[in-house]
Amino acid sequence: MSKQQFTDRDERFIRRYQYGDDWVVAVDVGASDDAVDVDVVGTTAIVVVANEEGVSELEFELPDDASSITTNNGVLTIRG
Repeated sequence: MSKQQFTDRDERFIRRYQYGDDWVVAVDVGASDDAVDVDVVGTTAIVVVANEEGVSELEFELPDDASSITTNNGVLTIRG
């Protein structure tokens, strides 16, 4: 297993785990599940988060095509 961790311009943590051919990207979006909208275009994830402070957008690259996208307790998880 390998792990990468980085932050976006809003200091939001993004972690990527690689397990052989499988991977997981986990992002602490800090918002309720219904306030998060995710679109994947090719290998680019576009995340829009609406909260009391307004709307923020986060965009990052995925290692490959996504097979599942879930949000639970403010954590976005994308698997491939």
